[in-house]
Amino acid sequence: MENEKIRIQKIIADAGIASRRKAEELISRGAVTVNGKRAQLGDKADPVKDKINVAGRDITIRQDAKKYYIMLHKPRGFITTMSDEGGRKCVAELVDDIPARLFPVGRLDRESEGLLLMTNDGAFALTALTTGVIIDGRRSMPAAIHVIKSEQDRTVLEIVLEEGRNRQIRKMCEAVGLEVARLKRNAIGPVKLGMLQPGKWRELTKEEMRSIKSYHKKLAAKNEHEQNFEKSRKRNSERR
Repeated sequence: MENEKIRIQKIIADAGIASRRKAEELISRGAVTVNGKRAQLGDKADPVKDKINVAGRDITIRQDAKKYYIMLHKPRGFITTMSDEGGRKCVAELVDDIPARLFPVGRLDRESEGLLLMTNDGAFALTALTTGVIIDGRRSMPAAIHVIKSEQDRTVLEIVLEEGRNRQIRKMCEAVGLEVARLKRNAIGPVKLGMLQPGKWRELTKEEMRSIKSYHKKLAAKNEHEQNFEKSRKRNSERR
């Protein structure tokens, strides 16, 4: 029986090479070939029989390959990428004992630390988080902010975001004149870093996976409702 052909970006994602969105970018740039021919967006292939090459690297699909979903406590000084031509320390070094090629879900900048999710399942995605000052010309959603400790020369804050942008907390603090000395992410949605030590990782539990999917659905529904409300508000404004 012939194997069913599936979209190439899904094959790349299932192989743990990149997320589907990144795979689509690679296809658009001409970096993907199938049996020696340049792939186009929308093309399908047989993941077992066809020879698929991504940026000069042949990929193979094992149907029984284990999917890893892990949390890593990223220390400061590591960049959220799997390799770096400049020789900087990468999070890949911290998970090289896992027999699969993982990629990060989301980012933490080099000087930030804390919870980072990683997987070899390209279909796995989390809704990013956000906040309420003007960042890069656009207002962020309101954040929940709690003062944990207040001293003469420093204040420790807990900031809860609902959507995330690049270096968002640092930019938010900058917008109101606050200097960030140290930034640590302790949770993503319902998944908490807990007592996991810097540089260490563990697999997510089944309960954590279920809670993430539930959280993702709730956020998606909330975002859709807010977008529809904003569209309705603009239409009403234009009629006046």
